[in-house]
Amino acid sequence: MPALTNNIVMIRPAHFGYNAETAVNNAFQQKATEDQNDIIRKEAIREFDNMVEMLRSKGVNVEVVQDTDTPVKPDAVFPNNWISMHDNGSVITYPMYAQNRRIERREDLIEAISLKYRINNQYSFTFYEDEGEFLEGTGSMIFDRENAIVYACLSPRTHITLIDKFNLLMKTKSIVFKALDKNNQPIYHTNVMMALGQDFVVICMDCIPDEDSKKQLISSFEKTGKQIVEITYDQVDSFAGNMLEVLGKNNERYLVMSKTAFDSLNDHQKDILSQKTNILPVPIPTIETYGGGSVRCMMAENFLPVK
Repeated sequence: MPALTNNIVMIRPAHFGYNAETAVNNAFQQKATEDQNDIIRKEAIREFDNMVEMLRSKGVNVEVVQDTDTPVKPDAVFPNNWISMHDNGSVITYPMYAQNRRIERREDLIEAISLKYRINNQYSFTFYEDEGEFLEGTGSMIFDRENAIVYACLSPRTHITLIDKFNLLMKTKSIVFKALDKNNQPIYHTNVMMALGQDFVVICMDCIPDEDSKKQLISSFEKTGKQIVEITYDQVDSFAGNMLEVLGKNNERYLVMSKTAFDSLNDHQKDILSQKTNILPVPIPTIETYGGGSVRCMMAENFLPVK
């Protein structure tokens, strides 16, 4: 399987804003006052458009889909949680923890994608919402596609039973673990504290309290040729775990991260990553502050075969 893709789907937000339902277990979000809402919405669109322009300038194929005006979806800019697209032609939709995020799932978006890309199978885990079990796409799961491995930290948004079912469906194996933030609270999404590149992994080992889990992860990274770049709790808080490596023009590799994440890295970390890939810092402070997600959450990778 290819490790990286040149094709990215992004949702241009119509009503971006603070989401009280997701803030229950997303410690990154900050609440906005009523008079800030319109300014925040406009600024989020500006940041989004700038990010798309930056990606396209490097030769990344970005498919922009406009968010629908109704129903209002404050987190529509983060599509990676509800859909994943795979090189075997599979499209999978996922069960979401917050009720008001379930309306983000759009069949019309999948139909539009099918015009250019071959979809062989469409699977849905969404009925598990009725059982109170959730698995939020590539927020919950970090894919090592080349080696058919799923990495996941368990949380209210990442249920181990559904990871097992995903493994059966996609013929993968998983390494699951528990991860805590600096306040000893469960980390809600794996991509908050871990990002996997073609030959490196950015990860906060301090978040993982169990020593056996750490050893298992390190062993897996060594076997699959991933150089470990450790980040700190404070860097996690600056979204340094929320990165994504993509392909640009002539298959040039780019590690997309927010300007906030980039500024938090030290020179040694930047040097290691720069030797592996091209770093692309993107300024999205409004989206990070009020949405509680960063650049990785904004990009849904499309590995589907082109028609």
